[in-house]
Amino acid sequence: MVDKAMSDAIQAAVEQGFEEQVAFTQDLVRLPSLRGREATAQDFLARELKNRGFAVDRWKIDVADIENMPGYSPKLDGYEDAYVTVGSLRCDAPQGRSLIINGHIDVVPEGPHDMWSTPPFDPVIKDGWMHGRGAGDMKSGWVCGLFALEALKRAGYRPAADVAIEAVIEEESTGNGALACLQRGYRADAALIPEPMGNAVMRSQVGVMWFHCVVRGHPVHVAYAGRGANAIEAAYRLIGELHTLEDAWNKRGHEAYAKNDHPLNFNVGKIEGGDWASSVPAWCRFDMRVGVFPGQDLATARKEVETCLAEAARKDPFLANNPPEVVWDGFQAEGFIQEPGTEVEATLAASHKAIFGKDMEERALTGTTDARFFGLYAKMPALVYGPIAENIHGFDERVDLASCKDVTKAIALFIADWCGLRPA
Repeated sequence: MVDKAMSDAIQAAVEQGFEEQVAFTQDLVRLPSLRGREATAQDFLARELKNRGFAVDRWKIDVADIENMPGYSPKLDGYEDAYVTVGSLRCDAPQGRSLIINGHIDVVPEGPHDMWSTPPFDPVIKDGWMHGRGAGDMKSGWVCGLFALEALKRAGYRPAADVAIEAVIEEESTGNGALACLQRGYRADAALIPEPMGNAVMRSQVGVMWFHCVVRGHPVHVAYAGRGANAIEAAYRLIGELHTLEDAWNKRGHEAYAKNDHPLNFNVGKIEGGDWASSVPAWCRFDMRVGVFPGQDLATARKEVETCLAEAARKDPFLANNPPEVVWDGFQAEGFIQEPGTEVEATLAASHKAIFGKDMEERALTGTTDARFFGLYAKMPALVYGPIAENIHGFDERVDLASCKDVTKAIALFIADWCGLRPA
């Protein structure tokens, strides 16, 4: 247990370093680490970790290393420039309990820039909030983890057990970055993921599956449209049937989501088709994200989706003989529940209460995180806990800086209690 004098020193060290922490977060947000463009951000973090005394491991994801591991998700466009970075603080004679701090630095596409109040990769600070794509999800949280360790060093300490801080990619599309860390051999007594949980801890997360569906039609001149088969309109009918399946899955329910009216979402995230306004379109493709409950078998869920589409196609005169093609590409992620009552969660809860003056709240997440890799496959308790953010994946994404400071303090106290401390 961290005594008051040590707690005060650690909190003061966070305060002293917070201006630098904010500037570091801005530097990271300025790097547009979209899929396939994350290497520059990883270069930046590798340099910073090395300069701050970490042993740095940086490597390129190789599908051959991970494709047969539990939790792997296929991604057909490959990993030509996909790097993972891990910084480690190791002890010659560990006395405390080891920890992995995991966070992703990949971000989702920003959309039309003219729909943002400020440029998406210009981390403007207004009224105590930092704006920018990735500011909330989750570059600020990753930096909270790093600067919690930096605060311990500033206060004259270092962890008395091994600590690794992982900067992964692919969290937003497959999770294969975290899986690559497991394949590399990184393990600990617990993991902490500083995702933007609103100063709370995550209790459960849904599973997520991605697929795309290719729909064919029969092209004719629009003057004779009745003789053709419109692939775009057929795609909309198929999407309607999928939403019927979505409703059925939500009605099944799950105890972890008893307070949520609609936890599972089937989202059409992208659609394209046709070649000419005056031709009946011969093709259409839509990409969909499907949510599943924790414990729901993915193979069975995929079969239900495919059956739904096949039955819908049979109702269409053209599609009955030209069935749509389904390709599972991207997330094939199981749901996950972090069971309550673990020692590591009690340790985090005590640190949270010391900073916030109240008990730590829980969240049932209707999205997914990399926690499943630790909890389901590495059998490590995985706590998802981080600051307040708004508009993640949307326009004007932002993170509350006061929340970042308090979360950094809580994480620093948690590391001190969980790992123990020794003189730096």
